[in-house]
Amino acid sequence: MYPHINHQTDKPILDVRDVSVRYNGRVALDNVTFHLHVGERIAVVGPNGAGKSTLFKVVSGVLQPNSGETTISGSKPASHSCIAYIPQRSQVDWKFPVSVADVVMMGRSAKLGPFNFPKKHDWDFVNHALETVELGNLSKRQINQLSGGQQQRMFIARALAQEAELMLMDEPLTGLDTPAQEGLLDLLDTLREQKVTVMVATHDLEQAAKHFDRIMLLNKKIVAFGNAETVLHADNLSSAYGGRFRTVEGREGLLAVDDSCCDEGEHDHVH
Repeated sequence: MYPHINHQTDKPILDVRDVSVRYNGRVALDNVTFHLHVGERIAVVGPNGAGKSTLFKVVSGVLQPNSGETTISGSKPASHSCIAYIPQRSQVDWKFPVSVADVVMMGRSAKLGPFNFPKKHDWDFVNHALETVELGNLSKRQINQLSGGQQQRMFIARALAQEAELMLMDEPLTGLDTPAQEGLLDLLDTLREQKVTVMVATHDLEQAAKHFDRIMLLNKKIVAFGNAETVLHADNLSSAYGGRFRTVEGREGLLAVDDSCCDEGEHDHVH
């Protein structure tokens, strides 16, 4: 069970300083430094193997950097239960026999501690979270019966039940149809109203420009970080994606096509 940590309100919700990560001698992140403010919505874009997933693992406290440090409102990530990592849907075993409500209740595990059963107070958090993401009528449904958009909403509900203040979403919009994407983007507006800070890894540059406060262009190091007009400049994109970079108009909007392979176990695909 996580100890109670008092947030230092004069500190950024997330402060990453000089973070570097190496896997088997290969650089995954190189001297990354940035900070976020409460309620910000950040899009993280970049080519395959840019270090997006590695960055999220460092921020969530799952992975220790080789150098540098990360703090959440002034404290180490591992001290907090307020950070929620929402993985790519492809990384989840959707055949596992569990209901939507049970998954959302998993968000309360850090609050419950070992061998403690959920109380009414905990189920109130779960039910409120499900209502927030508009899944209240699907609480007893098995997770393999959900659509892609509903699956993402379920994970956001789990984060809300966790009382997360910082959510890290790894390509939550990938593979969803347009209505499902728009619904999730609307839900991000609700999270902002609740002062939840959100970082989203995405391949859609148009959505990043339209729906996020700032964009981080990452390729092991931060190539650019700021508003869309500044970051999504041809020189920056060329620097991040290299000579094999080009933009195309796809079904999901303006995409950056990258033919390079990656360090994080992914294969070539559209970013």
